[in-house]
Amino acid sequence: MDTAFVSALSALAGTALGGLTSGLTTMLNTRAQARSEQISHGMARREDLVRDFIVEAAKAYGDAIVSSEPKTQELINLYAMISRMRVLSMPRSVACADRLMSTILDTYFQPNRSLRELSTEMKRGRSDSIDVLREFGEAARQELQQFSLR
Repeated sequence: MDTAFVSALSALAGTALGGLTSGLTTMLNTRAQARSEQISHGMARREDLVRDFIVEAAKAYGDAIVSSEPKTQELINLYAMISRMRVLSMPRSVACADRLMSTILDTYFQPNRSLRELSTEMKRGRSDSIDVLREFGEAARQELQQFSLR
């Protein structure tokens, strides 16, 4: 074989291999970046949903403590958020949200309590009857931490 031909063939093979390697590296980097953005977007959606649910559940529970008349639209909004959680969240978070919703509904049918009664309960160490969001908050925090480590 002619040395010029071998040199040209070697140059072409090196160029093709270099181009292929560069293209493959670019493709892998693009996929990794897209995956990272997808995870980040999913994390933001979950954080927003958890935040909104906590705010709305706290309002509804506060209303249930002092009133016997549920605000239907607020309860419907909470159920809608729980349904969204069924799609986006882990089963433990959804189960905690369901229990919280049940607690809120049950509270509407209990005697109303005054601020003084709530304060007395807190002083007696019965904060669990007031801090009904604790279990959900802990489950959601664990889920978000787990999701952010992926």
